[in-house]
Amino acid sequence: MTWNLISFIKRKRRVAPETAVSEADPPAGISPDELTPLDLAFAGDAVYGLLVREYLLKGGSRPVKELHTLAVEMVRAEAQAKAAHIIMPLLSPNETAVYKRGRNAKVGGIPKSATPGEYHSATGLETLFGWLYLNGDGDRIEKLFDAICEGEKNED
Repeated sequence: MTWNLISFIKRKRRVAPETAVSEADPPAGISPDELTPLDLAFAGDAVYGLLVREYLLKGGSRPVKELHTLAVEMVRAEAQAKAAHIIMPLLSPNETAVYKRGRNAKVGGIPKSATPGEYHSATGLETLFGWLYLNGDGDRIEKLFDAICEGEKNED
């Protein structure tokens, strides 16, 4: 079995059998539902970035500069807004609510490379991925990211 982020998340959540905490419980002291949307987006940004890098590495060895350029292209706000659009029909009502909390969050500033709508959608996507990660739902992260990658392939 090769290492990947999803299996890491699953292993990270495992605990000793004698404890009452399940594999899907959040880390001690962190309740994702009590964090602000921007806190969740902070975590989701890292999770999404790692998923993108893993995806690119699965495509075979390339020069690092090319990998970096491709990764930046996939994590910029415009691409994340498209990714959010792809997965919206797949989201549960609870996931949609988390996404909307992130999308509607007041952000400090919007980069010149993105429209306000794109930036807010990207923040919503990152919020969702952070919430899923902190809830230990690696299977759901994997399913949504696979849908994003498949949707992007169909656009080409």
